[in-house]
Amino acid sequence: MSHEPVPGKTFAGVPIVCFAPYARDLLTVMGSCVHFIWLMHVRSAGVSSLTEVMKKIRSQGFYQTFAVLGVLYLFVFAYIPMFGLIIAFKDFKLASGIPGFFTSEWVGLKWFEEFYNDINFWKIIRNTVAISVLKLIFTFPIPILFALILNEVRKQAVKRVVQTVSYLPHFISWIVVSGIVFSMLNESNGLINQGLIALGMIKEPISFLANSNYFWAILVVSDVWKEMGWWTILFLAAIVGVDQTMYEAAVVDGASRIQRIIKITLPSIKPTIVIVLILSLGNLFGGGLGGSNFEQAYLLGNQLNNDVSEILQTYTLKMGLAQGRYSYATAIDLLQSVISLILVFTSNYLAKRASGVGLF
Repeated sequence: MSHEPVPGKTFAGVPIVCFAPYARDLLTVMGSCVHFIWLMHVRSAGVSSLTEVMKKIRSQGFYQTFAVLGVLYLFVFAYIPMFGLIIAFKDFKLASGIPGFFTSEWVGLKWFEEFYNDINFWKIIRNTVAISVLKLIFTFPIPILFALILNEVRKQAVKRVVQTVSYLPHFISWIVVSGIVFSMLNESNGLINQGLIALGMIKEPISFLANSNYFWAILVVSDVWKEMGWWTILFLAAIVGVDQTMYEAAVVDGASRIQRIIKITLPSIKPTIVIVLILSLGNLFGGGLGGSNFEQAYLLGNQLNNDVSEILQTYTLKMGLAQGRYSYATAIDLLQSVISLILVFTSNYLAKRASGVGLF
């Protein structure tokens, strides 16, 4: 006796029968994730039995609630959406809706090959890598240097004012920052052009945002200005944790400030520097510490500087939302994510080999 699917039984507007062939796999994956999270929790708690774990949770009920909410947030908004990556290997059409995730034609690596053969492939890769590497070169060491300088300031009032002023730009959105950049670099009445003309350095105003030669420098400088103070807080906190008796002993031995920085401060905050470097390399294509490649390229890019402003993220946006090629856009984004994952593991391995300090 055959059983036909009951009409009207749907989930999110999709007939439940569409999910049936995949239900076991989905439940297996979800169960594995929950089991993994549970094992990590048990390991971090330093306990070995279920009874001890439950006792630990009850004694820390208030704090564990926040931990559970954080895990749920990551699971719902970070892990579950990963299921959508399957369309990078399918010919997904938006009109097919959610069932299209399961019923679309499997095309394998078609979209990856198409992106590789795209006429703009090397230009996009060059721009993404160049902008990311330039940001890493400048945005990573500058907060460390700034933290070292602030740590040497003896007047606390001056130190607090400078620190506050330096990290406030972090809370300004890139929309506002881009408006400030446009105003500062305006060809007709921008402060930069007026200042250069007044100093006699140029005779005619420069159209900075229409000139490809200046675009990468504008991105790096604006990113440093916005994020330098914020990351300085992290390195200052690490410096504050350095044992002060080492400084006192160094002063007695006649060490200068520079010698104390090189011999005591920098080696003491090396673990923090290494971890931040690994995280920066993991987000290299996203913009490093600031993670701002997309916002800057999208807001400051235009047709006149497109040859240097088109990056993976902006190209993905155009392909996905503007042209409706969701499978193609997902494939490009998946490629970027895989490269970022490889960079995290590689940088962590090299850091542990070189300094003995790693993220995991």
